Amino acid sequence: MRIVKRILSVLALCGSAFMAPGASASPASPVAGTDYVVLPTAQNTDTGKKIEVIEFFAYWCPHCNVLEPMIDAWVKKQGANIVFKRVHVPRGEPQQKLYFTLEALGLVDKYQTKVFRAIHVEREKLERDGQVFDWVAKNGIDRQKFIDTYRSFAVQSRATRAEKMMNDYKIDSWPMLIVDGRYQTSAYQVSQSLPADTTEVDLHAASLQVMDHLVAKAKAEKK
Repeated sequence: MRIVKRILSVLALCGSAFMAPGASASPASPVAGTDYVVLPTAQNTDTGKKIEVIEFFAYWCPHCNVLEPMIDAWVKKQGANIVFKRVHVPRGEPQQKLYFTLEALGLVDKYQTKVFRAIHVEREKLERDGQVFDWVAKNGIDRQKFIDTYRSFAVQSRATRAEKMMNDYKIDSWPMLIVDGRYQTSAYQVSQSLPADTTEVDLHAASLQVMDHLVAKAKAEKK
């Protein structure tokens, strides 16, 4: 991941990740090319009149860890306005397959936060298949059912699809947020219009406020 030079290097989940974002971190009026990017080639979506929102993320990424509780709250706030999708980036294959297996089993909502906590707070490695299998069993998931799904064609297909989406959207850093196949923003993107001492939490909060604008914009364009 590209190191974001204008955000703090790593924040612990149990520390400032839960600080209330400061109002001063909000871009007053999001500007294309500064606070968000209009993608040169729009990608197809399959969500009808609802707005598709994609988060490219990785479990091992400290910045994704900081964003996680914030994006979760934002998605709940958006409600029926959006269809939210996550794409775990290819780097860190066992963790990517962990995510897509949880997704295939319908267990993401129950275990997403637990995986982040295991890696960033409890310092679980989860870097090898066996470590992943031990962790899921310890956390109440049927080990053999998980392993069978983890090694299935369906999960491999999701991983292949993720790599294609990375190429289609030209994703080279994360977390990265996409709206309706056309707009892209991130904490790094909004940092360009905010003070240099803005905290990482406030940068993520600002990016989500840009997302509010982009969802509304995309919804109006669908009418």
